[in-house]
Amino acid sequence: MTARHFSHLPDDDVERLFSRPPEPLGRDCPPALLAAALGATLYMPGTRPQLARDLVKQAAKGVVSSVVCLEDSVADADLAAAELNVVAQLRELARSGDESPFVFVRVRRPEQIPQIVSGLGDDARILSGFVLPKFSESYGAAFLDALDDASAAAGLRLLAMPVIESPEIIHRETREDALLGVQRLLDKHRSSVLAVRTGATDLCGVYGIRRGRDLTIWDVRLVAGVLTDVVNVLGRTDGTGFVVTGPVWEYFSGDERLFKPQLRHTPFDQHDANTLRADLITRDLDGLIREVVLDKVNGLTGKTVIHPSHVPVVHSLSVVTHEEYADATDVLDAAGRAGASASRYGNKMNESKPHLSWAERTMLRARAFGVAAEDVGLVDLLAATAGRP
Repeated sequence: MTARHFSHLPDDDVERLFSRPPEPLGRDCPPALLAAALGATLYMPGTRPQLARDLVKQAAKGVVSSVVCLEDSVADADLAAAELNVVAQLRELARSGDESPFVFVRVRRPEQIPQIVSGLGDDARILSGFVLPKFSESYGAAFLDALDDASAAAGLRLLAMPVIESPEIIHRETREDALLGVQRLLDKHRSSVLAVRTGATDLCGVYGIRRGRDLTIWDVRLVAGVLTDVVNVLGRTDGTGFVVTGPVWEYFSGDERLFKPQLRHTPFDQHDANTLRADLITRDLDGLIREVVLDKVNGLTGKTVIHPSHVPVVHSLSVVTHEEYADATDVLDAAGRAGASASRYGNKMNESKPHLSWAERTMLRARAFGVAAEDVGLVDLLAATAGRP
């Protein structure tokens, strides 16, 4: 199975928008590249009767990674039927030969992992791995052991994405010990861990909080503090960390708003794209844009999404700009030599040592999402991917 970001666009658009197009991605590509390439990971409940068809449909629209959920999105009474449905639908998908996203299954119990893998048999090749909910040092070991055993039995590389969302993570008095315990456990299974996901909905739920469409998760101070600490402990770039992904954006249709829209007129005026701006605001995507920008600057990569309209926004914001690529190239070229120099764009200082990890991460993102052409900005990418006819 192979995928490539923006492959759903016409070739002329790809040539116009990118100076370096995204690379093809296969299930055997390096985990670091695959983690950087997850992008907008679309969640679907395991109860969907046409799940295989829906996955193919979304792949054709640009979805590259997906999660089939057997946890919170499935009622307890429907779990047994959902498990059977997931196996049947993924078997159908594997045998169809159709292009699909990378597929992960979110389980609720460790024993579901071997159950699903054995149920699929030879068709387990359709799986990229499993999402492990409510992850903690004590509860997570059984999940990771089950994953490693199932992977070995099937002769496949199956990867884990644990979700940080349990109460001991948001409670101040237990957070540090809980995160350090998770770090110790993940380090023991490092070769099996693709990325760490964050569950803002569950974290908010501990305190009965739900953010509005006018606010980002970074405005919810209790959860913002958790996300910061998760990156601090689990997202380090010194070889001990992992890719940490952004939490879900819950909204996908407009309603009465209390605050002003969060998209300036100017960039859209310059591209004669005010209709696009109005459409993004109507669909509450201006809030998502702001949240993704804040995710990135705070060390998160990619995002959980629950609606297809979110995918092009996350992916457009993941493309490496021509300026970012120039800066990263200059930093890497100067690696090993102390010093600083003005950027090629003449608007900032690049320092070879403190900017090195940023440059390396930027190059991974460039491979996954491509490098924009010199005169292409976010509005151009959104117009090509998120705009409606």
